[in-house]
Amino acid sequence: MKSRSVPESFPAGTALLFGLLLMGTTASASALTDKQTLGKLLFFDTDLSSPDGQACGSCHDPSTAFSDPDKGLPVSGGVLPLRVGPRNAPTITYLATAPDFAPIAGGFIGGQFWDSRAANLFEQAKLPFLNTLEMHNPNRKLVVHDVEKGEYADLFRQVYGTNVFDNYEAAYNDIADAIAAFERSPELNKFNSKFDLFLQGEVDLTTQETEGLAIFNGKGQCFRCHVTTPNSDGDPPVFTSFRFANIGVPRNPDNPFYSLLLPLNPDGAGFVDDGLGGFLRDMGEPPEVYEPQLGRMNFPTVRNVAKTSPYMHNGVFPELKTVVHFFNTRDVLGSGFDPPETPTNVSTVIGNLGLTEEEENALVAFMETLTDDYEP
Repeated sequence: MKSRSVPESFPAGTALLFGLLLMGTTASASALTDKQTLGKLLFFDTDLSSPDGQACGSCHDPSTAFSDPDKGLPVSGGVLPLRVGPRNAPTITYLATAPDFAPIAGGFIGGQFWDSRAANLFEQAKLPFLNTLEMHNPNRKLVVHDVEKGEYADLFRQVYGTNVFDNYEAAYNDIADAIAAFERSPELNKFNSKFDLFLQGEVDLTTQETEGLAIFNGKGQCFRCHVTTPNSDGDPPVFTSFRFANIGVPRNPDNPFYSLLLPLNPDGAGFVDDGLGGFLRDMGEPPEVYEPQLGRMNFPTVRNVAKTSPYMHNGVFPELKTVVHFFNTRDVLGSGFDPPETPTNVSTVIGNLGLTEEEENALVAFMETLTDDYEP
């Protein structure tokens, strides 16, 4: 399995990218603040892994809506050959709108990652650098050292202070702060899909897309998790309620994580991804707290969903139409879908929706209108 580096759509050399951003030679760069520009440089710097070769942008590529560009692998790989995580890297577009992870009546809300083990973007940005299955750095000090010797060290000092590198713990937090600032920028929160233009009255949806929207908000039950109404500030919908559910996703027998040996995967082929419940259990929460959350995963946004295959936390579904068919027929005898990976707390809202094939196709057509950068 190959290690991956910065996407081909960006300059291979950090120095060249740095120069382009600071000169404002691209429209997207001109919209960024200094901190966001710094965060973008950090995000695409392949020198911040150990060994060099993987950046945040390696698994969150702009060409695939900041999701994993390797569509032939159901989960995301790390900088070291043959090392993979148990999950795929979802899109990080629009995650800036997520609230901090917190308990609410009946469960939890917000956070980052499939299991919300990071409370917010700032906390999330600190973790991949040190994950042995991802960027594989042994400690924070090495990451800070790589930034200090990088092409954009002066910009880092400009944003965070002349003596920023004197305290590597504080500097590491600043690295995460800058990356989070980039992830909150307009480059990842564009709101310029066909659906957005439709909401603004600038374009019409086709008959099939219109039918798909009606199904999304009705018979398909999609709106329950992927909210289509503007938020309290009047901003366009981000198509998630930032809550959690176990929708009965089956195991993925093609997940290479099962083959990793100790200590990378202590459970081997018996590994079960318990999602939020597993995170809460690992954090020492009592059974009455974690057991009702076993198997529940953070609702992803369906903005840009047409570009973010494979689908579900373990990449078990390669096509969007298969996802829709699963939601529609999961509980129908002879549907062909395997049992849930985590059989407790499985949602009964979906599974036998009674959609026709034409209605399934209409749902897919509508969700394709949620892709950024639509040009009439």
